[in-house]
Amino acid sequence: MIGLDTNVLVRYLAQDDPKQAALATRLVESLTPAAPGFVSHVVLAETVWVLESCYAADAARIDAVVEALLRAESIQVERAELVWRALRRFRESRGDFSDTLVTELAMDAGCRVIHTFDRGAAKRAGMTLLA
Repeated sequence: MIGLDTNVLVRYLAQDDPKQAALATRLVESLTPAAPGFVSHVVLAETVWVLESCYAADAARIDAVVEALLRAESIQVERAELVWRALRRFRESRGDFSDTLVTELAMDAGCRVIHTFDRGAAKRAGMTLLA
């Protein structure tokens, strides 16, 4: 297994830098179920953020990217079952994917409440507004 960093995933997904995209594509497409690439929660959250902020990816695109990573036999997403739960919450709420991931991770860790100053996260991701 090898770790994949955010910039490798973004270059692979965006295909916007010919040299780096070619290298990323060669690497990602060389992965196999026996020798998969590893995507951590941090890399996943950063990738989503970059796609939203730099490439104007909408909720449908984020949904498709996260699901594709989860379904790829040659990619191992950290604690994939939690990411699937976050994706379902994201689909239901149409909030922010990273907020839903934070909520699922905290709930899995036994947190009874997740406090935030972010009104959107409180409304759509199941967090509690700290006011």
